[in-house]
Amino acid sequence: MGEKMLDQRIVAPGLKVEDVDEVTLRPRYLDEFIGQARVRETLALCIEAARRRGEALDHVLLYGPPGLGKTTLAHIIAREMGGNIRVTSGPAIERPGDLAAILTNLGPGDILFIDEVHRLSRTVEEILYPGMEDFALDIVIGKGPGARSLRLNLPRFTLVGATTRAGHLTSPLRDRFGVVSRLEFYSPEDLLAIVIRGAGIIRVDIEPAGAALIARRARGTPRVANRLLKRVRDYVQVRAQGVITADNAVEALEFLGIDELGLDNTDRHLLAVLIEKFGGGPVGLDTLAAATGEEAANLEDVYEPYLLQSGLITRTSRGRVATPLAYRHMGSPQPASAGQETIW
Repeated sequence: MGEKMLDQRIVAPGLKVEDVDEVTLRPRYLDEFIGQARVRETLALCIEAARRRGEALDHVLLYGPPGLGKTTLAHIIAREMGGNIRVTSGPAIERPGDLAAILTNLGPGDILFIDEVHRLSRTVEEILYPGMEDFALDIVIGKGPGARSLRLNLPRFTLVGATTRAGHLTSPLRDRFGVVSRLEFYSPEDLLAIVIRGAGIIRVDIEPAGAALIARRARGTPRVANRLLKRVRDYVQVRAQGVITADNAVEALEFLGIDELGLDNTDRHLLAVLIEKFGGGPVGLDTLAAATGEEAANLEDVYEPYLLQSGLITRTSRGRVATPLAYRHMGSPQPASAGQETIW
């Protein structure tokens, strides 16, 4: 199977089709993907084995916090396997008919990428099971006593599912994925390599110390690293000489509200509310969401993982609790009874 994924894309004048992914800083092949060594090794092995057999790759489940490369890996899998990719999300597939339309339009070896796969409805899941296992689609025609079942054969495709909440997947769906990989937060060394690579792609001069500083404040997340790199570039092009150094990187990140731990204004507001309004906790997620004006799901999926990873909060059966490190970082004195009193 030849490469056909980008053939129909419209690109800007003067930009080659093969450079489209580079504009978004996404790597295009596994050997360009930085970090997640275990995941890359597993995928490389499975992809090579499938190619040698001339078969479709087993279904793949990628899970972990947002911004770690699940969507990027799905596109890389399609490119490495030489197939087209169809992208959708769990909430977008509302009815069984929506899924049937997607599945029947897939070709042999194609990749179906479903983001937030844990949000598929149960009725849609029931239709998906035979599609994943038997590559067949069972359709009921008619109603009442005259109804009959029709089975449509599907081409052998690969489903790549991505989720930030692997625990919310049903067991029957999770068990049908042949390759299950968890993506972890990135090390500062890997993020440094990502920042340097990104600087080369967007053509900005960067000193090693400036790149290292951006990497340390990127919350262990490539998406954040690339976003900070672009904003620091904007800052130095307007207010400096266009070269990212350690000094002007600090100025730019302070201008953006990013502190030395990589926390932004929302992170610090969350910690301030937890410490000042609730005495350091414990406090329930819904109460914390109401007090901060954020969605509970947003706090749990976007902000909380890094705060937990950084040791700034802990999660107990009674709720969220601020740690001594959070008090020190926020410059607040820690009461002796912090985290031991009221259940909010």
